[in-house]
Amino acid sequence: MTRRALITLLLLGLLIGFSVLWFYVFWSCGPRPCESPVCLELLTRYLAYGNTSVAPCEDFFSFACGGKANGTSHAFQALAEENKSRLQRLLEAPGSWHPGSGEEKTFQFYKSCMDTEAIEAAGAGPLRQVIEELGGWNFSGNWTSLDFNRTLRLLMSQYGHFPFFRAHLRPHPSPPHTLVIQIDQPEFDIPLKQEQEQKIYAQIFRAYLTYLNRLGTLLGGDPEHVQRHASLSLTITSRLSQFRRPLEQQQAQDKFFNNITIDQLQEMAPAIDWLSCLQATFTQMSLTPSQPLVVHDLDYLRNMSQLLLSHRDCLQSHMIFGLVGILSPALDSKFQDARRELTQKLLELTEGPPMPAQPRWMKCVEKTGTFFEPTLAALFVREAFGQRMQSAATELFTEIKDALVLYLKKLPWISEETRKETLDRVTQLKVEMGAPQWALKPEVASQEYSDIQIGPSFLQFLLSSVRSLRARNVQSLLQPFSSHRWQVSPWAVNAYYSRTDHVLVFPAGLLQPPFFHPDYPRAVNFGAAGIIMAHKLLNISHQHLLPGGFQACDPHALQEVLLCLENHYAAFPLSIRPSFNSCHPLLENTADMVGLAIALQAYSKRLLLYRGETTLPGKAFTPHQLFFRSYAQVMCGELNTQDARDTHSPPSLRVNGPLSNHPAFASNFHCPHGTPMNPSSHCQFW
Repeated sequence: MTRRALITLLLLGLLIGFSVLWFYVFWSCGPRPCESPVCLELLTRYLAYGNTSVAPCEDFFSFACGGKANGTSHAFQALAEENKSRLQRLLEAPGSWHPGSGEEKTFQFYKSCMDTEAIEAAGAGPLRQVIEELGGWNFSGNWTSLDFNRTLRLLMSQYGHFPFFRAHLRPHPSPPHTLVIQIDQPEFDIPLKQEQEQKIYAQIFRAYLTYLNRLGTLLGGDPEHVQRHASLSLTITSRLSQFRRPLEQQQAQDKFFNNITIDQLQEMAPAIDWLSCLQATFTQMSLTPSQPLVVHDLDYLRNMSQLLLSHRDCLQSHMIFGLVGILSPALDSKFQDARRELTQKLLELTEGPPMPAQPRWMKCVEKTGTFFEPTLAALFVREAFGQRMQSAATELFTEIKDALVLYLKKLPWISEETRKETLDRVTQLKVEMGAPQWALKPEVASQEYSDIQIGPSFLQFLLSSVRSLRARNVQSLLQPFSSHRWQVSPWAVNAYYSRTDHVLVFPAGLLQPPFFHPDYPRAVNFGAAGIIMAHKLLNISHQHLLPGGFQACDPHALQEVLLCLENHYAAFPLSIRPSFNSCHPLLENTADMVGLAIALQAYSKRLLLYRGETTLPGKAFTPHQLFFRSYAQVMCGELNTQDARDTHSPPSLRVNGPLSNHPAFASNFHCPHGTPMNPSSHCQFW
């Protein structure tokens, strides 16, 4: 009995000891509050953007994004503005640069753009000088009757202005995709459309006529002569607009193209001296009459040529009107006021959304970034995306990709052949983070900007930069390039996939707070940047995963899925509902839902394998709650901030739809069964 008593006491002691040890380990190894400045700033942002008066189980979008600080900016738009503010601080920081260096020209360009006193003092003088070099206007006192094609060559080569058509280099639409000059319809500044009501059309015409008259008189033209030439210029624009193909055909233009030579095009559209104009534009190429071209709309070019032949007398003033409109933002306040009033009037007539006025610094940052991207890229990446940021982002992407691979391996309904093909695409995918390699070599910029002349006026500085950029772009396309050419700036906030190079690009501007930071709790990085990565990966492979493939996508065959999706999203009130009658909304919404599941799976695996998770101070959220809260922060934004061409659902549905379809959300927020965020049924997709 004594032995039994001792054994009992020993077991009881061990049980108490293990209990104490478990209690100590549980509390000491639980999530610690992150007290770093970036975490405190993130908590402040979440509190400002959220609205705690709304129950998270009723409407999580309003709970996370319904605060006064949300305003009207989408989260991506707000991040883009923050990145521009960072560029502004870099450009306005004091420093010294070697004379003639790329850095000096970059900072001097921004300074010249911001020097409004000098721009006001110069007035219209710099623009008058440009017009005189082009031969003047036929309604001004100093007019030299020049050959039409000479003026057109100068506009195309020296000013980047294409008044009647567009010409650019691009890979040929058919294999082997060699570089070819492509001739396209022009992009018109005035929204004159054939299908508009006659009353609206007339009002737009009058508004633009008032604007052109104002430009002409600001440049010293006689009001009566300006009125006549402005009216003729608008007539030409209106006729050219009518020659253009409908938007639907333009969007599908890569499927319809014509291979012709320069001499064949010369015969079809004789008003233009095609060889001399194209040679002046692409000086790095040696062109001949037999040079192949790609043209998408021969009928437009034929009609355009006939129109030009019948309006020779007013073509000079028409072309210069177009150039003045393009250059007016670089001039004094009188020209900018005229442009702003025209824009406001056109928005009223076309019922477009109001456009908030951009501060001067933001316009100058954008222009500096356009012409001096290599220098700004190096500065931005050095400050915002160092080695620690890049390593953490690469590690996050690897974990998301591994979770997707595991998900694909378990998909029950796809064939082994499709599974293998999809896995091969994912594993062979190349990923570029932060910035291209050239952005890390700022010394190259000095050579690239060698042909840019500083001053003496901002307009002349701008035009010198335009010529340099055009020459650089053409030269870059003509050179063999082994790696992928980035399509966005390093400070951009949109990731993209290049099908040609099979490369997925995540610029440094996207991998920034509040979406990502190495010091954030892992829940934030997986819930924000991780879900963005998962969404992009699913977009790449969805044509292999959708029943029948994306090309064979048949709404009738997917009627059950589409109906479930529509009913599921209908539970949330919204004045304007998305369309569910095609594959694009289905693919985007399923990418949201499945991307959420994949990122959560990757995060849960991370918690099992590694200790040391943190959360935001104040115990406002558990780690998993913080994961879902971070996902919502990515989608925050008002409905009216969405682009009409966007195939995604509105921000509120992109939050509430996927979260209410995932049982883990209801479990972690303790949502009662039957509440909007924990419905009785869920949609099953892949």
